[in-house]
Amino acid sequence: MSRSTYYFEISKEDVVAKRNEDIMHEINEIFTYNKCRYGVRRVHRELLNRGYEINHKRVQRLMHVAGLIGKRPKEKYHSYKGEVGKVADNLINRDFSTTAPLQKWTTDVSQFNFTWGKCYISPILDMNTNEIISYDLSMSPNLELVRNMLEKAFDKFPNLNGLIFHSDQGWQYQHAYYREELQKHGIIQSMSRKGNCYDNCIMETFFGRLKNEMYYGYEKEYKSFEGFEKAIEKYVNYYNNERIQAKTKWMPPVQYRIASMCSA
Repeated sequence: MSRSTYYFEISKEDVVAKRNEDIMHEINEIFTYNKCRYGVRRVHRELLNRGYEINHKRVQRLMHVAGLIGKRPKEKYHSYKGEVGKVADNLINRDFSTTAPLQKWTTDVSQFNFTWGKCYISPILDMNTNEIISYDLSMSPNLELVRNMLEKAFDKFPNLNGLIFHSDQGWQYQHAYYREELQKHGIIQSMSRKGNCYDNCIMETFFGRLKNEMYYGYEKEYKSFEGFEKAIEKYVNYYNNERIQAKTKWMPPVQYRIASMCSA
């Protein structure tokens, strides 16, 4: 090899390394902005949204090399206390399919443990858009928690006649107040079979995602109920208005709902 060729080769810029460097900058930015919540699929999708033509396997390889890994789920609060009211039929029966928003909703209560006490969240999720319609947070899993959640949802969407509202057989959902409120708004009640988490897996998935993305590993950051309340409010806003999902054609839930209702 001639002297000139040798020096040309060693001084030549590594084009592939440079290209990977640019992509890694974008991947790191997406991963950091979303607080390590995005895995390969969402990072890849966000890169496509930003105009990059890139294979998901390359994104996976680069994230693996950089040690950028998402998170995974744990515990659950159980509200079942036997038949303390009226148990509704399982109308959903694991058929979570919908053709438009506001056809099927689901709800449940989940628990968070801190050194300063326990905390409970009660959200409503639309099965079509995965949007969190409303929620309430409390240090007690009482009826007020569910009452506040319902009032916020009915203020947001007053006309819900014919909507199917699914839950487990928790005491809150067997309570006369809850059943009467649904009837008042023309809502049809549905309940999972006893002790069967698969009958309400959509809500279980949301709880797993919520805890992975802003609770597990961050517990010590929340010094009080008020601090955690603000973090939940921020997360739900992010989830509804920014976090893209495959089910919603890679749009955030609220954007997908608005697009669906405009085209209907």
